[in-house]
Amino acid sequence: MRGLLGRTSLARDEGIHLVPCNAIHMWFMKFPIDAVFLDREHRVLRIYHSIQPWRMTPIVRGAHSCLEIAAGRAVEVGLREGDVLRFEEIPQ
Repeated sequence: MRGLLGRTSLARDEGIHLVPCNAIHMWFMKFPIDAVFLDREHRVLRIYHSIQPWRMTPIVRGAHSCLEIAAGRAVEVGLREGDVLRFEEIPQ
C-alpha cells in the first residue's frame, strides 16, 4: 500500500509495479513520476506523464496494474498506448 511513499527520488532504471491498481495518488510524494497503466496482458492502456506531488489520476477502466517510473522515462524509451510490456525476473 506504500508504493514509493517515503522515497526522495527514483533512479532512471528503477520503478515499481503495483498489482492490482487502476488509479494512483501522489499525496505526500516528494517527486514527480510517470504512471503507466496496464491491462492483465500488460498492454499499455494509459500513460500519465510527470504527475506532480499532491495530484491523483482518474480510475483507468480495464487497468489491472500500474508501472510507476521516473518522470520523463516513458517518453525517453518511446512507450506508447497499445504497447505490450514483457516483465522478466532479474536474478540477484
